[in-house]
Amino acid sequence: MRILLVVNSFASSVTARNTVVVHRRLARGHDVDVVETNRRGHATRFAHDAARRGVDVVIGYGGDGTLNEVATGIAGTDTALGVLPGGSTNVFARTLGMPNDPVAAADLLADGLDAADLRPIGLGRVNGRFFCFHTGIGFDAKVVQAVERHASLKRWLGHPLFISAGLSTWVRGYDRKHPHFRLDAGPHGVIDDGFFSIVLNTNPYTYLGNRPLDLSPAATLDRGLVVLTFRTMRVTSVLRGLGSALQGGGVRVSDDLVEWRDVDRLVVTHEDPFPYQLDGDYLGWVDRLEFDHVPDAVQLVFPGTST
Repeated sequence: MRILLVVNSFASSVTARNTVVVHRRLARGHDVDVVETNRRGHATRFAHDAARRGVDVVIGYGGDGTLNEVATGIAGTDTALGVLPGGSTNVFARTLGMPNDPVAAADLLADGLDAADLRPIGLGRVNGRFFCFHTGIGFDAKVVQAVERHASLKRWLGHPLFISAGLSTWVRGYDRKHPHFRLDAGPHGVIDDGFFSIVLNTNPYTYLGNRPLDLSPAATLDRGLVVLTFRTMRVTSVLRGLGSALQGGGVRVSDDLVEWRDVDRLVVTHEDPFPYQLDGDYLGWVDRLEFDHVPDAVQLVFPGTST
């Protein structure tokens, strides 16, 4: 196969040495070119150009943001998507059963390439941009924004930086008294008092160390989107809803935490702008988001199962 390996050398787990090792492993039996990104959006342009040239597979080697850009660049084409973990959390790669170590993951990905195990998967799309595993609206977007203010520390601090950002945002960085947006999912219903929503294309939402934050088992690559919305930011309601997620089996729904499953379309609006993040990248403030689910949006290289 003709393969393009898109490397984000600034990602937490990417080094010059393991990039060489990964390249050599993937190049056994395949024609692999390597390019490095140096700014936001660069991976999308590399991936789009590769798809135009008829490259068989584009592999995103970096964090979840790099993967998202690659997926956006090739969605709707015949070029397949490959995944290698190079960030601090690597949600999508781990959802596929890959280890966090990129060299070990490269062995599994190479097995999938050798077997030509390419299968179509669905992606979410918001305001024209695809996402692989989730979009966060409101509180968690503010947390991601706070983390990105200290992006130079992300490689070294990882999860502690996210925890610190979450606590500071909760205390003084997010209005927990007034609703932030309205959600309309057509036949699923309308919510006028949304404080914090997560739109899932896969599950888990993220990982806390080695523990998955399991929000909804209904969020899979072959079903519609799952929308979880907090209608309050009271501490007791949030902890009650998320407490079960750490134990597996999804959140505990209630009047304060609403779950919609198999959503094909969703519109989120408010007269005042609200923040959002997509696959872990903070994208700013908007007053309208339009979501849809795109079945068979991209071919995915599924990793092998043996190390």
